[in-house]
Amino acid sequence: MAENPDAPRFWRRPEIMLLIAVAAAPMAWATWTALLNNFVIERAAFTGREIGILQSIREIPGFLAFGVVFALLVIREQRLMFLALGLLGLGTAITGFFPGVLGLYATTVIMSLGFHYFETVKESLSQQWIEKEKLAVWLGRYISIGSLTSMVAFGMIWAAMDILDLDFVWVYLIGGGITFAAAIYMWIVFPQFPQHVEQHKKIILRSRYWLYYLLVFASGARRQIFVVFAAFLLVEKFGIPAGTIAIIFLINSGITVVVAPLIGKAIARFGERRALTFEYIGLILVFTAYAIVDIWWLAVGLYVLDHVFFAMAIALKTYFQKIADPADIAPTAGVSFTINHIAAVVLPAAFGILWLVSPSAVFLLGAAMAGGSLVLARMVPRDPDIGNEVMLPLRRRAPAPAQAAE
Repeated sequence: MAENPDAPRFWRRPEIMLLIAVAAAPMAWATWTALLNNFVIERAAFTGREIGILQSIREIPGFLAFGVVFALLVIREQRLMFLALGLLGLGTAITGFFPGVLGLYATTVIMSLGFHYFETVKESLSQQWIEKEKLAVWLGRYISIGSLTSMVAFGMIWAAMDILDLDFVWVYLIGGGITFAAAIYMWIVFPQFPQHVEQHKKIILRSRYWLYYLLVFASGARRQIFVVFAAFLLVEKFGIPAGTIAIIFLINSGITVVVAPLIGKAIARFGERRALTFEYIGLILVFTAYAIVDIWWLAVGLYVLDHVFFAMAIALKTYFQKIADPADIAPTAGVSFTINHIAAVVLPAAFGILWLVSPSAVFLLGAAMAGGSLVLARMVPRDPDIGNEVMLPLRRRAPAPAQAAE
């Protein structure tokens, strides 16, 4: 059989382009994250007030991710992904040159804008380009390759700082520069892949997506408990040093490299309902254990297990792809990032005050929130589709209409 001359080469497929993109992004993000605390203390004399402001500023682009919809009025979505990846790399690369307070705030905005818009568009394009039956498997691969790149970045940072004794400026420049160069490379090399359905260029909020919105919000709340308070517990209660924390990060990334593709295959086989149910039962147990744990190695084990559950977020993406109007995918990706970041604005401060009274109460509330998420997960149909978005207790399956209702 003759080869179709118009068929794209194997490596010039949209799935491969996304694979390269998700491999490039962690070089900048891991560099920025790993160096941040040391850099702001040693070079900018930050106190808790300045770092708190910086972290709040960092979350603002995520909260405003719905702006992707308006960006699509002037630039194609694939090009927007390249541009966002470039901003992520650029913001990281120049961080070392601006050690002052205002300079760090400015470079953080550039980096965070690129990071959040890249994640939003990457999620949208993945759901548009990859077939429903294969999406979970490919998302598992993307998480795995991102974790592998993070491990490489952490190793490079350790070698650059401890062996080569490079200055912060050079490490930031190398890590961010690799991501920036990858964005330029993809812009030049990859063709414009067609979008099968023209995306809406307006903010989309549909009543039939309500369960997806609530699950996304709950996911954002769970992320904050892990990122802010689970790691803080290891340091405050058990006195685990920074070097050991870095090793734990490496272990997390290493496990994710292996586990994420397996989770993707499991979701494709067993469905979103079972995957989300398993995740939230696990989180109830993990958060409850956080509240009572008194042994350091057990706390570390819980932290690693908690991180593994992040790969279960694949189920939310595949669930939405199955119930969505194809033209809604891009605008809803932006809206979902905004919903996800509502918790990032509210929970750290509120739970931080509660932490002063009772750290255990923070995790018990987290367990209660996971319980609420479990109730929501049981409303996900076994075979989600347009017209079958929610399975209520008294309605096992709704008839699938020809046109989805608003």
